[in-house]
Amino acid sequence: MRYNCDLKTSVMNCAPQPNIVNRLVEPVNGTTTRGSGLSPLINTKKEEEEMRRKEQRSMLALAIVIAFVVGVFWAGPVGAGNLEPTGPQGPIMHMLDEIYEVVVDTNSKVNGGSCEGAPVEKTGQTASYVTGDDGDLEKGVAWPNPRFTDNGDGTVTDNLTGLIWLKNANCFGIETWDNALSECNNLASESCGLMDGSVAGDWRLPNVKELQSLIHYGVYHPALPDTAGTGKWIEDDPFSGVVSSYYWSSTTLASTTGNAWYVTMSNGYVGNPSKSNSFYVWPVRGGQ
Repeated sequence: MRYNCDLKTSVMNCAPQPNIVNRLVEPVNGTTTRGSGLSPLINTKKEEEEMRRKEQRSMLALAIVIAFVVGVFWAGPVGAGNLEPTGPQGPIMHMLDEIYEVVVDTNSKVNGGSCEGAPVEKTGQTASYVTGDDGDLEKGVAWPNPRFTDNGDGTVTDNLTGLIWLKNANCFGIETWDNALSECNNLASESCGLMDGSVAGDWRLPNVKELQSLIHYGVYHPALPDTAGTGKWIEDDPFSGVVSSYYWSSTTLASTTGNAWYVTMSNGYVGNPSKSNSFYVWPVRGGQ
């Protein structure tokens, strides 16, 4: 039951009014009355919808206020500068501390240039043929200058990779893959111009990545940098006997183990023919 109240007078006069159900259905002689009762029904529905919307807005406003108060309360110690935990550190805090230490340690190593890993060096290509290509971006670890050091004992050190190469890149001529392995493993001082005191077993056939590390992709015939690393190789700068041809690597082709990878010094191309082929041999030592 609802009440219609007159608030204009000094005394509140309220008279009972039929509720929404009574407005909708009023039996008159066994029938339902329509027509005159339709307009009050519509008005009542509009009023209830408006009240429902007001309630929803009120609840939303209350939720926002509660969230704001909780946020201020929670952030209070941080705003005051108190970042220390008030109790003993639990497992979560311990994990956060460890993550922080790792981040700080990694950051200091990267900034200090001593970060351990396998960074990729620049290709040497500086000519750009389209925006976003290698010559445009020049990504990778910069080459040192000088790139190579001639040790004066028949060896050359690559200052980028730390590998030590035989200065003479054509001491053995062309060999099959098996013979290339053997020649490198048996190489020692007093042969191929070596005076470094090395013994058999110190030298080896380089893997395909090591051979590729020599390539200068900004030049060709051969695709090999000079001592400074700023131009193209010429005889004794720093190597001797370099041939713009195929050089064996020690890396076997995984899908066909009778084949192995080579790198051509002409343009850096790599291939994987049968190990029975004969290609040039360039020994290396050192590395990790």
